[in-house]
Amino acid sequence: MNARVFLAALLLGGPAGAQGFADMGATVEGFALPDPAHVMEFPADHGAHPAFRIEWWYLTANLTAEDGTEMGAQWTLFRTALAPGEDEGWESPQLWMGHAALTTPDAHHVAERLARGGVGQAGVTLEGGFRAWIDEWEMRSLAGAEEDALDRLALTATGTGWGYALELEAEGPLVAHGAGGYSVKSEGGQASHYYSQPFYRVTGRLDLPERPVAVTGNAWLDREWSSQPLAADQTGWDWVSLSFDGGEKLMGFVLRDGGAGFSSGTWIEPDGTPHPLEPGTLRADPLQTHRVAGREVPVAWRLRLEERGLDVTLRALNPGAWMTTSVPYWEGPVRIEGSHPGRGYLEMTGY
Repeated sequence: MNARVFLAALLLGGPAGAQGFADMGATVEGFALPDPAHVMEFPADHGAHPAFRIEWWYLTANLTAEDGTEMGAQWTLFRTALAPGEDEGWESPQLWMGHAALTTPDAHHVAERLARGGVGQAGVTLEGGFRAWIDEWEMRSLAGAEEDALDRLALTATGTGWGYALELEAEGPLVAHGAGGYSVKSEGGQASHYYSQPFYRVTGRLDLPERPVAVTGNAWLDREWSSQPLAADQTGWDWVSLSFDGGEKLMGFVLRDGGAGFSSGTWIEPDGTPHPLEPGTLRADPLQTHRVAGREVPVAWRLRLEERGLDVTLRALNPGAWMTTSVPYWEGPVRIEGSHPGRGYLEMTGY
């Protein structure tokens, strides 16, 4: 096992399927557990939670070039801990991993960064304004003193021969998932603290290998932290963040366990009012697979939510949007057809 793969195994706890996907179902000792009584506080909860084992800052953007071409961008910073708490220098138990991707109908560009905490190479700070970074990749607040720290952001990342620089402005409120941000993930009660900012408008530039391209669009930021977010038999998930043309939004997921799975999510009104879904009410059925990286991955889905009259088909903009990272997965933009047309993002792990 080379050093890169070894560090990634530490970052995510182990191979897929060991104890849930990427060992996220493993029982851990000493770490904090999500508390249903926790009340979200900002800007504090925008920052890191080192008492918990796993955390991420995860942004996806559906973009359109001036010629009408649809594209997508992803930026994710993961934190995981070998032990709870923080320390200075190389004594820090915190490990960091960054993923970035740029997707067009014809190409999918991917980059990964790995870092140790405590030495300044990566982290999240609220001092002087919110900033999350790993090496030169950065998510930085542009918000004023009277705004939420995530209301306006600058986002940058680069890979070999590509990159992007985007500015984001929120046009709606933060949205807590589950019961006030306590999001249940299994019948056994595994859970995370989880909220989103799903209302970003985006402007900026993609640096494609061929040329720079000006883009506009919308984006969705997810914030989630836990210590054992999956049950031991949950081998992966299918997750969506969808923005419909009528202004409504949907976060939904199915956690696969070899049986019926566990599905849940949040229906979000145009004004940001969240409606948590009862487990099992969101139905997701794969319609078409695509062979990528030696495996069959579903790249078209039918989603139904009877209580909202939702019956849509999701189709991948680029079926080959495979993340060739240390722990691989599928991640890319989707078009939405049917009762609630729109655009969104699909993530699938454990295939």
